Amino acid sequence: MPAARALLIAAVSSGQGKTTVTAALARKLVRSGRSVRVFKCGPDFIDPMVLARTSGAPVESLDLWMVGRERCAKLLAEAAQEADAILIEGVMGLYDGTPSAADLSREFGVPVLAVIDAGAMAQTAGALVQGLRDYGPVDLAGVVANRIGSAGHAAMVSSSLRGVPLLASLPKQARALPERHLGLVLPDEVAGIDALLDELAEQLAFDEAAFENLAPIQFTPPASSPAAGVPLAGRTIAIARDAAFMFLYPSNLRLLESMGAQLRYFSPLANDAVPADADALYLPGGYPELHAARLSGAVQWRSSVREAHAAGMPIYAECGGMMALAEQLVDKGGASWPMAGLLPGTVTMQARLAGLGPQSMPTAHGLLRGHTFHYSRLDSPAEPAGYTLKQPNGAQGEALYRAGSLRASYFHAYFPSNPAATAALFLREDV
Repeated sequence: MPAARALLIAAVSSGQGKTTVTAALARKLVRSGRSVRVFKCGPDFIDPMVLARTSGAPVESLDLWMVGRERCAKLLAEAAQEADAILIEGVMGLYDGTPSAADLSREFGVPVLAVIDAGAMAQTAGALVQGLRDYGPVDLAGVVANRIGSAGHAAMVSSSLRGVPLLASLPKQARALPERHLGLVLPDEVAGIDALLDELAEQLAFDEAAFENLAPIQFTPPASSPAAGVPLAGRTIAIARDAAFMFLYPSNLRLLESMGAQLRYFSPLANDAVPADADALYLPGGYPELHAARLSGAVQWRSSVREAHAAGMPIYAECGGMMALAEQLVDKGGASWPMAGLLPGTVTMQARLAGLGPQSMPTAHGLLRGHTFHYSRLDSPAEPAGYTLKQPNGAQGEALYRAGSLRASYFHAYFPSNPAATAALFLREDV
């Protein structure tokens, strides 16, 4: 049975430094010669890109609802077969959400490494840590004190923990991982990102002996489930992939390939046309609002997607992909840019969060699970074909639009949650 040392890195809230600590610890373990696999708890696209850069391996999501317990178990068991260490970055606060990072910790017996922002506290850190441990409770392996000012400061924090080990500390950073409205800036856009990650690893004071004393966890792979089959055999799916369209779950791509599809990537930002041999088109989310001028000027891309739509090619567009298919996109500065125009209406960026949280999409094959996270709104005269359902209360979620062969929404789907519904998105049939 595969086994590996594992930690779930969590905190009392967002903003405590979970991603920075996870990245620093992953890079430190890799530099010490260990094979490391990193996961992200909950739906996320951006943090996994940073963590993949620091660990050298793809980063999958773990979530007991969206991904499902069986697939989480499968992913962890696969990782334990090839890695010495598994790190799981939590989401928001340790107990936030239904299910929460704490639920995932307890489900698979992964101890928690609590990150605390100690920049403006000392002995009160102990009270915070005791509450994090006992509220659930959870198995607490230790603490990382972030934004430590001095060795004396670290000693005060450590003495307050009442037996909980201080496994690591990280000093206040002169240079941090930069952020924007949807989260961290993408690693390829950060000058000297690898040097910054190496610097974080060097500055992380880490008790490697305590880590080695952690008992390896045995991850039991699930009983083999029925294969999804190959309903997409012989079909080529064109996938937009560049700085404007990059929010892709690795598991989504793996599932499409396992169902027989050939994946063909192209770049609307480079004014690439939809590949001529494509049978279907997938436009994932991303940052079209940051590249609106280039997309607007990509005449070949815009005309090719209109031609594909007129020919009845199945097109699935989610969030940023949908934004690029509207008639107009109004950026944060108020400038209006013409888009491909397959969906009537205008997308407008706004300072206020417009949608966040887990949701599911009703289909003829059952619910397809996923999430939503966006700062824009679509004002369209088109009548929605339906709506997603918010998790866990079932309230009305995002609008689902149909325009001929186009299916579009702010909803991001996690394809392995329903392979049959996923295949239907890329076939000429009802979903």
